[in-house]
Amino acid sequence: MNDLSGSVPVTILNGFLGSGKTTLLQNLIVQARRMDGLKLAVIVNEMSELDVDGRILDATEILSRQDAMFVSIPAGSISSEDGLAQFAAGVDKLRASGATHIIIETSGSAHPWPLLEAIRTSDAVQLHGFLSVVDTVTLAQDHDFGRAIVPTASANLAADRRGVANLLAEQIMFANRILLSKMDRLEMEHIRTVAEAIHPINPGADIVAMKWGNVKLTDILAMPPYDHARVATLGAELTQWDATHGTSSMASAADYQIDSIVISDPRPMHPQRLWDVYNHFLGEGIYRSKGFFWLPSRDRLQLLWNQTAGSVGLEIVNFWKVAALEDPNLNLMPEEREEMRRRLEGFSSQFGDRHCRLTVIGDRDGLETFANAVRECLCTDEEVALWKAGHDFDDPWPKATTRLN
Repeated sequence: MNDLSGSVPVTILNGFLGSGKTTLLQNLIVQARRMDGLKLAVIVNEMSELDVDGRILDATEILSRQDAMFVSIPAGSISSEDGLAQFAAGVDKLRASGATHIIIETSGSAHPWPLLEAIRTSDAVQLHGFLSVVDTVTLAQDHDFGRAIVPTASANLAADRRGVANLLAEQIMFANRILLSKMDRLEMEHIRTVAEAIHPINPGADIVAMKWGNVKLTDILAMPPYDHARVATLGAELTQWDATHGTSSMASAADYQIDSIVISDPRPMHPQRLWDVYNHFLGEGIYRSKGFFWLPSRDRLQLLWNQTAGSVGLEIVNFWKVAALEDPNLNLMPEEREEMRRRLEGFSSQFGDRHCRLTVIGDRDGLETFANAVRECLCTDEEVALWKAGHDFDDPWPKATTRLN
C-alpha cells in the first residue's frame, strides 16, 4: 500500500446473507453527511457478479459507485486472495482521496479471518469496529433461535466438513460488537432468547438489538482499536484446519456449498406467478435473492426484491426513466424529452430502461430449481402484448407503502 502518513481507522460490517448490512450502511452514510470533518469512505463486497448493493446506493443517491469515496469488490469474497488484493488497492485509492474513516461491507459468505490478518499487518489501516450483523428472524426460523448453531457447527467439524452453521459461528466469534437485526419482526422475548443463545459463542462482545439499521455512527466511531490478540488462537486453529483438510482457503463460498445464479431479462415479472413462487418454492436452502425488477401492473416503478430465508421485502427504489418520458402529465420541455431520450439510448426499444436483474444465492442443491421457478414468472410475449394494450393483471402484492426516513 502507498506510504501515506498515518493509518486510517476501519470498521467492518460482517454478517450472513441478508442480515441487514446494506441497510445499516445506508443509515451510517446518511449520518456521516451531517458530521463536520468526517470523510467517510466505503468498500462494498458482493458475492455475486451482480453488484446489487452498489446499484442500490446509485439509485437512492446516497452514494454513487463513481464517487471517489466508494470502492466495489464484486463477484467473490473480500477474504480471498484476489479479494484481498482488490481491498489493498481500494484502500490506497480511498486514502489518496482523503478518507478519515473506512467502512467495509463484506459479502455474506466472507470469512473474517483472512481480512482481519490483512488489516493487522497493514500500516495503512487500523481496525476499530468489527460489527457482526445477525439476522434474528433467520436464527429463529432456521437455527432454533440460535441454539442450534454450536451443535450443528461441532457436528460438521466432527465429520470433517464446514457448513453454514460454522460460518455463522465464526462471524460471531470474531466480532467485538454483535448487532441483532430485524428486532421489529420478533417479540422481545424471542430477541432475548437469541441473545442468550449466541452470548456464549463470544462472551467478550457487546450485543445490541436494532431495526432498519438504526445505529448511531458516533458510537461506532468511538469504538477503541480492535484486540487482534483476543482472536489469534481461534484464527490459528482455523488456519490449521484448512492445512489439515487440504482446503485452499476458508474464505470461499464453495467451502460452504453456497452458490449463486443471476437472472437477467428485460421482461416484467407476472405479479400472480411471482406471488405463487414466493409462497410455494422458497425452500430453506435459498438464503438470499436480491435485485431489481418490474411488474406490468406497476410499470412506472423500479422495484427492489429483497428476500432473506422465508421473508421477502419489496421496496420502491426509483421511477424508470422511460416511464417519465411516457407520462404526458409531467409536461416535460422539449429539451428535457431530448435529454431523456439520449439517456435511454442503448436500452430496449420495447421496454426502455425497465429490466429484471436478480441474484439468487443458496445451497447448490435446489438452487437451480428455485431459479427456474423465478424465470417462469417472466411475462410471455402474449402477456407483454396485453400489457401494451393496457390489460389489467391480477396483482396480490400489497398496495400500501411505508416511507422510511
